Amino acid sequence: MPRLSEVIAALDALWPAERAESWDAVGTVAGDPDQQVTRVLFAVDPVQEIVDEAVKMGADLLVTHHPLYLRGTTTVAATHFKGRVVHTLIKNDIALHVAHTNADTADPGVSDALAGALDLRVTGPLVPDPTDPAGRRGLGRLCALDHPVTVREFAARAAERLPATAQGIRVAGDPEALVRTVAVSGGSGDSLFDQVRAAGVDAFLTADLRHHPVSEARAHSPLALLDAAHWATEWPWCELAASQLDEISDRHGWDLRVHVSKTVTDPWTAHAASPPSDPLGAPN
Repeated sequence: MPRLSEVIAALDALWPAERAESWDAVGTVAGDPDQQVTRVLFAVDPVQEIVDEAVKMGADLLVTHHPLYLRGTTTVAATHFKGRVVHTLIKNDIALHVAHTNADTADPGVSDALAGALDLRVTGPLVPDPTDPAGRRGLGRLCALDHPVTVREFAARAAERLPATAQGIRVAGDPEALVRTVAVSGGSGDSLFDQVRAAGVDAFLTADLRHHPVSEARAHSPLALLDAAHWATEWPWCELAASQLDEISDRHGWDLRVHVSKTVTDPWTAHAASPPSDPLGAPN
């Protein structure tokens, strides 16, 4: 059985901390480097529900995409929900490791997993990492479809293949327009509209799209926008990351048991569809 320090070294090779954004908080949050690791759980969010799942399955290491403390703290008292997470982890000898923006830009990374879930062929990064001579790392991915589909059909594909959430998939644009090329970015992506327009793709699928950036983007071009739940666009990475660790475990003879949490931690829990629109417009 490997020690935690050995497993973390393997994870750091996949997602080097120095490739994270300067504002980010990645790496090992809790854990004894000398403790043995036999079971690993991957999840998007380090929330209490996921930590309780790790305890129940007897995991020694929890790997999440989102940080527990992004802006630092002065206390880990159990009177606060993040403090309770820390207490539960330490009491049960569970280490926590975070791979966030360093996993976003990795090769393969979060957006590769998103493209794979949608059966898209990746042609390159949306925002290339200038330090990568191979031109494969970077934020987001540019993709092609094997055959054109309408925006409506592509949205239906996303709704079917991404994990189900209350939000589903929102669309801005002509539902009958044809889609041949797509940009995808797991997580919040409305800061990337300039790069998406410059790429000349037909559609952009991401999460957390806001009213004004979408309105302005639609005024600039006929680009179709598809807005999925943040959690749903990043969950496919957990399966990709788990398979990468499985391969490392097999190579080293570690015999790790690697799991992916299927617990939905998207914070939105219900959706009420609007009635058919009034042809006279919005209510007074």
